[in-house]
Amino acid sequence: MTPPEPEDLPEPPGLRFLRLLVTVLTGVMIAGIVSILGLIWHRYSNARSPLPEVITLPSGETATAFTQGADWYAVVTAGNEILIFDRATGRLRQRIAIAEE
Repeated sequence: MTPPEPEDLPEPPGLRFLRLLVTVLTGVMIAGIVSILGLIWHRYSNARSPLPEVITLPSGETATAFTQGADWYAVVTAGNEILIFDRATGRLRQRIAIAEE
């Protein structure tokens, strides 16, 4: 009697479960990567309006940092001040002194 061909042998139950598990995990990983890429695309496609070409600082001030909000942007100066500008008009809204310790 000849041994059965490898194609005719039944698949062990543990191997069948492992194959199913790997397939499900692959699907979950693909869905996760697509979701992350979709969130990144959505975040950058809804970016705020662009900043003006030139930000005019008061004389003698040098910018060291920058941040922005929905309708404003702020510049931190070397003179330890935060200058908050209106995004629509570019005018200075507020000047905040940074206290040194």
